[in-house]
Amino acid sequence: MTSLNKIPQEKGLDNSLALMTEGYRFIPNRLQYFNTTIFETRLMGGQKVICMSGEEAAKVFYDTELFERKGAAPKRIKESLFGEGGVQGMDGEAHRHRKQLFMSLMTPERLKAFTDLTNEQWELAVDKWEDMDEVVLFNEVEKIMFQVACHWAGVPIWAKELSQRTNDMSKMIDAFGAVGPRHWRGRVARNRTEKWIEYIITRVRTGRMSANEDKALYAMAWHEDLNGNLLDTKTAAVELINILRPIVAIGRYITFGALALHDYPETQVKLQEDKDNYSKMFVQEVRRYYPFGPFTGARVRKEFTWNNYLFEKNTLVLLDIYGTNHSSELWGDPEQFRPERFYDWEGSPFDFIPQGGGEYEMGHRCAGEWVTVEGMKTSLEFLTNHLDYHVPEQDLDFSMVRMPSIPKSRFIIKNVKRK
Repeated sequence: MTSLNKIPQEKGLDNSLALMTEGYRFIPNRLQYFNTTIFETRLMGGQKVICMSGEEAAKVFYDTELFERKGAAPKRIKESLFGEGGVQGMDGEAHRHRKQLFMSLMTPERLKAFTDLTNEQWELAVDKWEDMDEVVLFNEVEKIMFQVACHWAGVPIWAKELSQRTNDMSKMIDAFGAVGPRHWRGRVARNRTEKWIEYIITRVRTGRMSANEDKALYAMAWHEDLNGNLLDTKTAAVELINILRPIVAIGRYITFGALALHDYPETQVKLQEDKDNYSKMFVQEVRRYYPFGPFTGARVRKEFTWNNYLFEKNTLVLLDIYGTNHSSELWGDPEQFRPERFYDWEGSPFDFIPQGGGEYEMGHRCAGEWVTVEGMKTSLEFLTNHLDYHVPEQDLDFSMVRMPSIPKSRFIIKNVKRK
């Protein structure tokens, strides 16, 4: 009988502090130390956690026969980022049924409507920016994307509440990986946002508000579970927020895209010319290169062995997203920003996983990935083709410890003019 390999183990009763102080590099640092693609540590009160990285690790991680999402997300993440009862924590047939609700909104017609709305909101924003002494791009782009999200989903939003609602979405996103005040701000923002969306869904269900049948508000308000029952109001609100919040989060990618245009000015002309669909390559490289999601988690559904390592039932496993996207085995010169690497990329669902891996229809890969790509393309094309602006001296460094990361200055621009 073949003996099992022992998973390399990190010392310590609880290494959560190291996770918070090393951020995105917590898993890659230990993989390099152990010279492996897998190790065991203890996190979140001393819980045993297996960390793994790479394409082969992603393939097994997204095998729904071996892993489940129930109980994987820490309570603090549910309290701020995900909410309770959302699609992220579901498994099996119930997950596939709920996931199809999201996938049904990603038709070519709906994606075209999304890009049209994005262009429209950029046009309106620039009218205001031309009169401003300086523009904090990250803050303004979050407002743009929130308005796009609301219009696209059919959620009514009044001008007087735009700043508050945008800030709440931003705080929910910013609470990921946070402790202390940043986490608590995210929790307060989620509670306020859920109450707002619950109110809207209740009005739709009672006939006091109309909803377009082609949009997410209608879909979430009237979605039935496998037993033919409407989702309870709170869960319907959570899922509608799962449409709005990720669109607002695109603002981080767009800001990093603007940073890439600034740091690598030779890409600006290429983006304007867009030969060989360069805009798509550029967007994909921004998503690969810059820090966004550090890792994702699941629990072992049933005991199994992989690469002669034993995975015991109910063990929490973290897949290294950042490290996989920066693996030297998968990406030549991974620490260089080079959009052309995607020229002949064949699109594996397991080697490029900025928003998770696996298949869309059956697995847990983000249903909004297409929206992310289109929102980034549209926004960065607008930025290069329709705007002139000056980037003043500022602190454009971004932290590899703070999760999620963003340039420290939030990317300030001045003298904004239309071309």
